[in-house]
Amino acid sequence: MDDSRDPKALFDETAAQGGCGPLARSMAAGPYGLKQQVYEAVRAFGNVSRADLAKHLDVSPASVTTIVSDLISHGFLKEYQAAKREQHRGRPPVALALEPRAGYVLGMKLSDAKHSAVIVDLTGDVIAEAALDAPPRRRDVETLMAQIDDVVARVLTAAEIRLEDLTAIGIGLPGGVDHTAGRVVWSPILDTQNIELRALAEKRYGRPVTIDNDTNLMAMAELWFGEGRRMANFAVVTIEHGVGMGVVIDHAIFRGSHGLGMELGHIKVQLDGALCRCGQRGCLEAYIADYALVREASIALDWTPSSSDANHVLLESLFDQAKAGNEAARTIFRRAGRYLAVGLATVVNLFDPALIILSGERMRFDYLYADDVLAEMRGLSLNGKLAPPVQINAWGDMVWARGAAALGLEKATTLLLEAE
Repeated sequence: MDDSRDPKALFDETAAQGGCGPLARSMAAGPYGLKQQVYEAVRAFGNVSRADLAKHLDVSPASVTTIVSDLISHGFLKEYQAAKREQHRGRPPVALALEPRAGYVLGMKLSDAKHSAVIVDLTGDVIAEAALDAPPRRRDVETLMAQIDDVVARVLTAAEIRLEDLTAIGIGLPGGVDHTAGRVVWSPILDTQNIELRALAEKRYGRPVTIDNDTNLMAMAELWFGEGRRMANFAVVTIEHGVGMGVVIDHAIFRGSHGLGMELGHIKVQLDGALCRCGQRGCLEAYIADYALVREASIALDWTPSSSDANHVLLESLFDQAKAGNEAARTIFRRAGRYLAVGLATVVNLFDPALIILSGERMRFDYLYADDVLAEMRGLSLNGKLAPPVQINAWGDMVWARGAAALGLEKATTLLLEAE
């Protein structure tokens, strides 16, 4: 059978070829011209022939040829002799691929104690990365911008490119972020609210900037580079300094009407309960995030940490003691795991995702996703038999920055093709 006639078979083949970005276009993404559809399809496939591209987009080969010629002439696509498929005879087809150095995107994740950044080319390949340790405290806007300056300078130096070579910049940080307006409504790393971060960064760097909540960066990383490329609907739940969630619906990030949705960490699991860093009480985050475990562990281990490093040491000690059989340490993780089960069941009941991905530094603590925790999640779901599988992706710290780069690549695509 000639699998080049089957778009699904072509997509299945993509995993071996490379490519990045969603393998299907969101119906909610709005109308795009054929030029952008061609460009994005080539990016998703990694490499593809004109004939297969026309079949996938369900347009005439002549239309594809005209657009491809235009994109090649402007330096956005390139062609080369593809490897011959075993089931085909004759001359191997000419394949299309993106011209990776037609532009660069910087992706950056800001956090409580460490800022990280990557620079990628237009195929999504990382060409440089950098990080900056920052004092773990709330900071004013000028302090944050100075820290961003430092990270930008470091990653540009590592990439050996200039600021002017960047097509776009993507930035993510924790808290309530209005993606459309480019405004940080609130963030645990800032001492003020309603910061026009996008405008500040664009004025400072002279490049187009897009911003988002940091957990959406993780969902973007899965959607562009991970298991989520093939999935229409899934949820990513992260557990680190806080608890976050990114949801993909119909191959696109869902942010809510004001860009402030999906705050799983701030659903209430106990009225008048533990104090959360958002200032309210009883949030899920206040029972399973880093600072919640530290609060419990300092009592159980009779030790009050004096710095963030001490917090990290305390958490590692708590985990080691739980593994060694310390019942108090095990009880802390079991309690946190039960609260996590409540949160995951809420996700299942609200969205019915095909997959839930747990990610973040705390995924080292397997007590949080032990069999009994996932069983309780299913038990709390309305239809436990249909509860989705839960996958653990303990990606490295730079995956957040890659998600920010994917955010920037979305913007860069439109900018480049419009400017042509």
